[in-house]
Amino acid sequence: MTVMTGRVWGAGKLLFLAGALVGTFLLFAGVAMRVALRAREVQVPALAGRPVNEATQTLADLGLTLRIDSNRRVDPTVPPGRIVLQDPLPGVAARRQRSIRVWLSAGPRTTLAPDLLGQTERTARIRLVQDTLEMGPLAEFSSSDYPADAVIGQDPPPKAIATRVSLLVNKGGQALTYVTPDLIGLDGVRAAEALRSRGFRVTIVGSQPYAGVPAGTVVRQQPAGGFQVSQAEPISIEVSR
Repeated sequence: MTVMTGRVWGAGKLLFLAGALVGTFLLFAGVAMRVALRAREVQVPALAGRPVNEATQTLADLGLTLRIDSNRRVDPTVPPGRIVLQDPLPGVAARRQRSIRVWLSAGPRTTLAPDLLGQTERTARIRLVQDTLEMGPLAEFSSSDYPADAVIGQDPPPKAIATRVSLLVNKGGQALTYVTPDLIGLDGVRAAEALRSRGFRVTIVGSQPYAGVPAGTVVRQQPAGGFQVSQAEPISIEVSR
């Protein structure tokens, strides 16, 4: 029985020692693997703003490669053709032989001035907003040679590179105006006929009794004498009876 117990105890010690050796081996193997992996890792450098050839050489010195994305990014601060964005970001640990993806700058956004000639001012303003262009100074003039409220000039001209566009808009030919004559005391019928023959709209709207004033004499008018009036505006008069 004693011999048997000794044999079991001896076998247990051997198994324990074997397990300890295996565990130690696995521990050191894991540590060695981590050390080896870390030895193969490098920190990704910052590439933004660099030209492609310089970035390629910098990565090559670290055992990394450069991969350029075909889509360029609009950026007003980074010159066209230089790196504007990268993945992974600077400072990230990366294994050697890994490719670093970069995007190149397309430079600032370039917008061509749209053709606004002949459009209304409102339509032109909407188009400028849609094209992300600033509205420049607005100049106005009046002419019957062009449609009213139409854009007849722009600066810069259509298809020129622009950040803002100035407009020249025709506000339409202004109607001629005349000074209304003083009709008080005149014969109403004759005064109305004289003005109508010159294109004015004159209406005798009523009559009022005025002592000592001959019938048919103008006693009131609207607008009063001396006011500006166009031929399209009505002139009303009242006469005595």
